[in-house]
Amino acid sequence: MIPVGSAGGLVYSENDKLYTVSSAPGTRVYGERLVNFSDREYREWNPRKSKLAAYIRNGGSVFPIAKDSRVLYLGASSGTTASHISDIATEGKIYFVEFAPRMFRDLVATCAVRPNMIPILGDAANPEEYQFAVGQVDMVYADVAQKRQADIIADNMDFFHADTGMIAIKARSEDVASHPSEIYRASEKKLKERRFAILDSRDLEPYENDHRMIVLRRV
Repeated sequence: MIPVGSAGGLVYSENDKLYTVSSAPGTRVYGERLVNFSDREYREWNPRKSKLAAYIRNGGSVFPIAKDSRVLYLGASSGTTASHISDIATEGKIYFVEFAPRMFRDLVATCAVRPNMIPILGDAANPEEYQFAVGQVDMVYADVAQKRQADIIADNMDFFHADTGMIAIKARSEDVASHPSEIYRASEKKLKERRFAILDSRDLEPYENDHRMIVLRRV
């Protein structure tokens, strides 16, 4: 297993596949392959099922999640990417916000065997709804399928005093009529207006069409 550059020591690669060290050995979340190597169990991280993995596979140069990070994850769905972040931030704490009750039930099951995962049923556009459950965080990760995506991550970073963030911009959730490149430029412009610097910005194709990951930091 070889540590991946920007996430060295936290994400690994072997034969062009990505892995995280399982924090719940023997447990699969989405049918992923488990591999034992040097007395550790690794979980294959599929970039076609995780936008964060797609970003890493596409050469993402900034990875602002550390072993002890406190992370707020917006739009956690059933917990695919969430579980890999749990593997990474083993000494930290991750708050996962999901709006859809059906997905939330699956997320709760994923969190049950991972003590650093805290599931929250809520709307990412209204951080005041879940402020009772979330303290100050180091970074916000956003993967929400709705309009005003740039404002949503900026609002949450301001609300919970996070210095860094990552957002997977879904162009078609913003405007189906505009070209994705226009959506990306508008999103970056909005983030800069909200006083955030863009650290990295790259498309997620061929793993995800019309998506771009933007990494930002408070100025």
